[in-house]
Amino acid sequence: MTQENRIEVQGLTKTYGTKTVVDQVSFTVEPGSMTGFLGANGAGKTTTMRMIMGLLEPTAGSIRYRGREITSADRASFGYMPEERGLYPKQPILAQLTYLGQLRGMSASSAKSLAAEHLSELGLGERLNDKLEALSLGNQQRVQIVASILHNPSALILDEPFSGLDPQAVDTMVAMLRSLMRQGVPVLFSSHQLDLVERLCDSVVILHQGSIPAAGKAKDLRQAGVPRFIYKGGQDAAWLREFPGLKVLDVAGTQAILEIEPGADLHATRTALLRQGIEHDMHEFSRQLPTLGDIYRKVTQQ
Repeated sequence: MTQENRIEVQGLTKTYGTKTVVDQVSFTVEPGSMTGFLGANGAGKTTTMRMIMGLLEPTAGSIRYRGREITSADRASFGYMPEERGLYPKQPILAQLTYLGQLRGMSASSAKSLAAEHLSELGLGERLNDKLEALSLGNQQRVQIVASILHNPSALILDEPFSGLDPQAVDTMVAMLRSLMRQGVPVLFSSHQLDLVERLCDSVVILHQGSIPAAGKAKDLRQAGVPRFIYKGGQDAAWLREFPGLKVLDVAGTQAILEIEPGADLHATRTALLRQGIEHDMHEFSRQLPTLGDIYRKVTQQ
């Protein structure tokens, strides 16, 4: 698998009459990396994914793959898990996965063998001949995941792939995705589970009302913005409210959450605080990085 399986979304826009649901969206999904696509219901995530997969025609903008305009052949090699799923409820799961693998160019024996292997990894080894409708929603989700990765895709576009999965199934699914990523497969997935995205993703794209207020490497997003610190001492921390250059966000007994005021000298303020903190029996003064949830709430409330 080439290491140049880069997906580039450039100025992607979708309008319906006078309503713009996706507005000048641009981001990149790098080869061998996992990008989390975050946003509330109606933010435009599913619409964007459908345009990447060619299921919707963009009003404006383009999608590039491997450095050129994406083609239908490229999309045919992608793995895709749509929002509405789409497997056959009254068909046995192994039989329909075998059929889907054949549609992707696999031999019947290879598709059947690999599907059975993946289903067993996800805890469905005893239910290969069950009809899909006989499974719980979580187990149906497992089958849909196998359908999206069965043909060794060149890229993965997954709409809420972890919804309804227990932690063990999530870990198994992540291991499958990481195996594909080691081959250079780019992975884009949407999710409402901020903690999961923070744990798994190299990059994050936040979509809000059709536009992107923040995107980039997860670690860079957390490092950006006003520095925030946690203070712990042996005495009541209320004295910090009178300290020049500080904004006290919260005080709870001997602990406080602080920011340096805009315009204040970071180094000088920290030095002065550390000096005076010794007099107040300071135990800790350390940088507190925002969580992805903090960042999401900040950029979507502006």
